[in-house]
Amino acid sequence: MKGSTLAMNKNKFVYTSFLAIAFAVTFSACRDKRSTGLEYARNMYDPIAYNPDQPNKNFKDGKTAQLPPAHTKPVGFTEYDEYPNTKEGYEAAGVSMVNPLPVDTINLAQGQHLFKVFCSPCHGEKGDGQGHLVKIEKFSGVPSYFSGSSSRGGEMKALTAGKIYHTITYGVNNMGSHASQISPTDRWKVVMYVQELQKQQ
Repeated sequence: MKGSTLAMNKNKFVYTSFLAIAFAVTFSACRDKRSTGLEYARNMYDPIAYNPDQPNKNFKDGKTAQLPPAHTKPVGFTEYDEYPNTKEGYEAAGVSMVNPLPVDTINLAQGQHLFKVFCSPCHGEKGDGQGHLVKIEKFSGVPSYFSGSSSRGGEMKALTAGKIYHTITYGVNNMGSHASQISPTDRWKVVMYVQELQKQQ
């Protein structure tokens, strides 16, 4: 009898302790909706590095997100210096820039996919200037690659690879720059596909 009473008391103690711990964990988690409750290895949750939007006393302006140092550029973006966003840069690119990629089925297929994602909403999948945004009248005056005229002069079907690449990089008129969205290599794939569209009658 005495042994069974001890066992019951022990079970009650364990059960009560479990409830107390569960309540404490639940209560601590409910106090702050962002809290995960008890955490193991706290340094795995809190990164040592600063987040871009956090204050940072290591810099004079107190910001973590810093502009690149002056006179520097990302790897692969040398055309910003050689062919600037000017009419002269556009014309120079048209004369000197040549697509470094081989014209093959893989590059053309990838160029077609990129064109469909980034360009067709305005230019249309056929390159006829009748994309979805044009049809719902969000934009107007988008020229056809094979029958329209360029706003910079000349026929669209006569645009060279360098001029198309320069336009993708910097944009023109209502078309914004795609430099932050499409890498230099992928731009050349788009150029390759656009030049296929230029061949249409």
